[in-house]
Amino acid sequence: MNAPFEKAVRLTSLSHGGGCGCKIAPGVLSEILKSSSGFPVPKELLVGIETADDAAVYQLNDEQALIATTDFFMPIVDDPYDFGRIAATNAISDVYAMGGTPIMALALVGMPINVLPVETIGRIIKGGESICAEAGIPIAGGHTIDSVEPIYGLVVMGLIHPSKVKRNSDAKPGDTLVLGKPLGVGVLSAALKKDQLSAEGYRQMIANTTQLNKPGIALAELKGVHALTDVTGFGLAGHGLELARGAKCSMQIDWAKVPLLPGVRDLAAMGLVTGASGRNWASYGGDVTLPAGFLDADRALLTDPQTSGGLLVSCAPAQTDEVLAIFRRGGFERAAVVGRIVDGPGRLIVA
Repeated sequence: MNAPFEKAVRLTSLSHGGGCGCKIAPGVLSEILKSSSGFPVPKELLVGIETADDAAVYQLNDEQALIATTDFFMPIVDDPYDFGRIAATNAISDVYAMGGTPIMALALVGMPINVLPVETIGRIIKGGESICAEAGIPIAGGHTIDSVEPIYGLVVMGLIHPSKVKRNSDAKPGDTLVLGKPLGVGVLSAALKKDQLSAEGYRQMIANTTQLNKPGIALAELKGVHALTDVTGFGLAGHGLELARGAKCSMQIDWAKVPLLPGVRDLAAMGLVTGASGRNWASYGGDVTLPAGFLDADRALLTDPQTSGGLLVSCAPAQTDEVLAIFRRGGFERAAVVGRIVDGPGRLIVA
């Protein structure tokens, strides 16, 4: 092939979905997991599947617990290096979302080897390696297969003190909610796939999806941080509901305060949204209360699948300023207070 691959064939054209928009819809996933048989849970397993948390946590000794997670998906962008960077950032985020420090990764690579040049596959892997280097961890191995669609991701392991693990289920009524990154990645990816994303829009998308959620490490040191998760494929509404249900509370979102990526509301109003956004709403919309006159574009953004999205923090009000300061020191300038935890039966209330 004489021309560069990314100019001849678009990576996104080889996949039926991209990024965290590939996730199985929450309602379908719930039905699948209902058929899973129970198994004995060792006391050392501090976090498992019970509250749909971001990673598993296994206590090794009095001072250390191991965090283990995996995440992989199909291309959300056409540039192979950027695809690798985004996928790696997204996978590592789940360790930060537990409050942990990543220590190493394993690569998961599935590629249509008769379609993609080895140079392109190499660029994907190089992109992932660059993010792992930024996180200070090695890629210590992995597994590759010949796949119909291109798939890339990581298994990531981290460490944390057992007493500092931040679950997604420990929010308390009265807590403040802080969101670390703006929403709209899914909308930008839909615009990209339809050739309607500007160069600046693409720059914003890459900057957002390749920013490591390192503030999670410092947030784990704050006793006033009660719960932590990251907003990914189920959107702010879906992951917010997981947090609220785990705590047997409800969540109130002040939509006017939720940070959005530039231009995404206009793009959503043009119909440039992902299919995952609609599937998300169909799965959990019955547990969401919207105000009168809430626009369809805003509802699409509320359920927009975020690839490598921001941390969602539930903290004591007195700790809010310190939480925001930690985000600012980490370069998350648009982190914002977006709502609070309230008494109630596991609902999301948008004001």
